[in-house]
Amino acid sequence: MAEAAPGGSPPTGEGPSGHGGITLRELDARPITDLKGVGKARAKALATVEVETILDLLGFYPRRYLDRSREATVAQLEPGVEGMVLVRIDRVTSRRTRKGRSLVEVRASDSTGRLRLTFFNQPWRERQLVEGMQAVVFGKADDYQGTLQMVGPVVDLVGDRTGRIVAVYPQSDSAGLHSWDVDAHLGEALRRIMAVRGLTDPVPVEVRERFRFVDRSDAYRAIHRPESMAEMAEARRRLVFDELLRIQIALVRRKVELERTSVGIAHDTGPMEVGDERIDLLAEFHDRLGFDLTGAQLRTIDEIANDLARPGPMHRLLQGDVGSGKTVVAVTALLTAVRGGHQGAFMAPTEVLAEQHHLGVAELLDGMTVPDPATLLGQRPLKVDLLTNRTTVAERRRIATELVAGGVDVLIGTHALIQEGVEFGSLGVVVIDEQHRFGVEQRAALREKNRDGTAPDVLVMTATPIPRTAAMTVYGDLDVSVLDEMPPGRTPIDTVWIPEDGKGTAPSAGAGVWSVVRDEVAAGRQAYVVCPLIDESDALEVRSAEEVFSDLSTGALADLRVGLLHGRVGRAEKEETMRLFRLGALDVLVATTVIEVGVDVPNATVMVVLDAARFGIAQLHQLRGRVGRGAHASRCLLVGEAPTPDAEERLKALVRTTDGFELAEVDLDLRGEGTIMGERQKGRNDLRLASLRRDREWVEAARQVALELVGDGSGLDVHPELADEVDLFLGADESAFLLKS
Repeated sequence: MAEAAPGGSPPTGEGPSGHGGITLRELDARPITDLKGVGKARAKALATVEVETILDLLGFYPRRYLDRSREATVAQLEPGVEGMVLVRIDRVTSRRTRKGRSLVEVRASDSTGRLRLTFFNQPWRERQLVEGMQAVVFGKADDYQGTLQMVGPVVDLVGDRTGRIVAVYPQSDSAGLHSWDVDAHLGEALRRIMAVRGLTDPVPVEVRERFRFVDRSDAYRAIHRPESMAEMAEARRRLVFDELLRIQIALVRRKVELERTSVGIAHDTGPMEVGDERIDLLAEFHDRLGFDLTGAQLRTIDEIANDLARPGPMHRLLQGDVGSGKTVVAVTALLTAVRGGHQGAFMAPTEVLAEQHHLGVAELLDGMTVPDPATLLGQRPLKVDLLTNRTTVAERRRIATELVAGGVDVLIGTHALIQEGVEFGSLGVVVIDEQHRFGVEQRAALREKNRDGTAPDVLVMTATPIPRTAAMTVYGDLDVSVLDEMPPGRTPIDTVWIPEDGKGTAPSAGAGVWSVVRDEVAAGRQAYVVCPLIDESDALEVRSAEEVFSDLSTGALADLRVGLLHGRVGRAEKEETMRLFRLGALDVLVATTVIEVGVDVPNATVMVVLDAARFGIAQLHQLRGRVGRGAHASRCLLVGEAPTPDAEERLKALVRTTDGFELAEVDLDLRGEGTIMGERQKGRNDLRLASLRRDREWVEAARQVALELVGDGSGLDVHPELADEVDLFLGADESAFLLKS
């Protein structure tokens, strides 16, 4: 639980921001033109940065602050190090270089020294930077002919703002909107708000006291006009919590509402009576596995069983690293439905993955029987079927007939499962694999498959671990189970980064990479070679699958059996290539990321990823998971230079650990929450101030408070203004989105 920061201010009570204050909804109803000095032209400029109301303006936060009490000077800048200084513009000149590029050169200074600013292909800088004005410049300094220089620095024009702390706002040069413009309008807005009634504060006083939050009026004033950086930090702490609390309340409300209004199936989790026998399908299934389940699997199975026994429908996310045993947990859930006379559906994002799951699940359940009073012996073989777009018309008709009659126990497939004409007799449990690859409407459709109005239990799975705080925010309407323990017997994967050319044309790395591949093939193993593109590209200097396949087939691996697989390969050819690779008739498979998920060839022990820096951490981790699936030691070779510090950190992290959850935290730190939030980040609910990286403890705090406030669903009745505020920021469309997702 998050604690109050040292020196945190206690709440000031209701005061000007208590009952009778101005609500955020009132501010949202006031156009920006209500402010003095904002005419049509300025309103148009502000609209380019999505500021159209007074509320938008209050939420347009500074991107940084200039602390004049600790202000860096030109004399303190060090070559090769980034710095920020406030300078006076002394002289501006422009010219064309010999290659025709525009060049604007600026001479700037403060009381301690001079600084040269250079801008290539930014001719508008000559109009922006006027002699005599003040500007904050941020960039890396270097030594140029004995003078400090910044090339292409970030420039913020702050006008003649005085005060110890200067807020620097995002600017729009094309719209003619500068930091001092925003600051002036904010000053006017804050003055009028505070002079009249202040802001109302709908967060319960006991919550504010628990975390020693400043009240909302003080928070908005201090985030824009702080007297000190410590005061700004307290303001940010409060406003970050408000943002996160609104999202968590919306998620918790949706979850509670779904549980209250949906009619689910209370599954019988005990043994079945078949004649004089008592049959326990789950115990039989686990006994047949031939290995002991991990503690994490047992814990997760218990969590799911508790959900399935309740009358409300389950909505649970199962996170597990590559190879952590998610399939066994999923099949256990499906069997729980089957043993009660219901059916299970297993939806995968691709045909390759659906077929892979069908083979695996059918093998796991082969020979098992289920009760059937219509048969002579009172039981029949458990039936597992596959439905994809490749299923023949005749086979589709058979499945449709048997599905309605209850003759198919587990149906595995792609989005074909939700197409018109696919009706279940009684769908009890749905498993959705790699759920982030499905659209919201597709995921919601499977919940509506029962004609009697009951909703099946839903288990969504991902092999791309998500940091805990991100999972709380992205999947906050789901309960979360985590497989954080690997089954014994998984062979370790040795990962190496080779920052040179891997094509074989360069003597440094190429020979080494392909030597490893040849040695493994000579030992009876197989290898993958993954490329980021299908064809050659002038735009990106990266290897294409077609090019690499051609080079290797005629060069470094000419005497080996090399296959090619990518998204444009025809269906029949793709199937045949995968079949040959699984059978060991191909030694090396050159592919794009089509093999990222769903390819299981235990004999493959080498994964070569060319231009590895072009891939994200999650993708590289998934690709690496294609090897190490058998009894033999495996290697992953990440080939190529890292063009940026972030790319270098990604590759080093993969070398350092094979723990997907640790890598997910690294990914969050490097890329930020935007990429993780994905389609959830819609419109007004974007995290404008809060960061899932920096504010991890506040995500958990907001979640706990939301659970307390919402309770069993009626808790917000005593906090109508807070409920209205959640609806304001996360309106009806977003609420529906959360409910479906």
